[in-house]
Amino acid sequence: MNTLKAGDKAPEFSLLDQNGQTIKLSDYKGKQKILFYFYPKAMTPGCTVQAQGLRDTKAELDAHNVAVLGVSIDPVKRLDKFIQRDNLNFTLLSDEDHSVAEQFGVWGEKKFMGKTYDGLHRISFLIDEQGVIEHVFDKFKTKDHHEVVLNYLNDGK
Repeated sequence: MNTLKAGDKAPEFSLLDQNGQTIKLSDYKGKQKILFYFYPKAMTPGCTVQAQGLRDTKAELDAHNVAVLGVSIDPVKRLDKFIQRDNLNFTLLSDEDHSVAEQFGVWGEKKFMGKTYDGLHRISFLIDEQGVIEHVFDKFKTKDHHEVVLNYLNDGK
């Protein structure tokens, strides 16, 4: 796994959101920063807590001109259920073939309960308005992910 780092150009992506609409990196270029966060599976306990934290701090993220895009390998239909169930107020993207995850270097070997398998790693990227990765968040707990992001944004790095 070769995870992208701050200063790297974010790969152009084109993924379907929870409504089946195509969302691209270029949609945000020159307009907004993106918190591009990868999470393993919609509606699981850790991913739910992480999403709810971002939902509850959306106004603060908006004040920093940051759009939230959550990315998983879930199908579009499951993403819509997640949004509805938890009243999520941001966009979720489906990367079913994990091609975008691979480009960002977040798809790779994982270990859980003695088993080794390939899967999506929980890593977030703050992408600036020019499409460059400003910061990588890879050390956080699901319950404080939003706080780690806001602390970075509020402290100006």
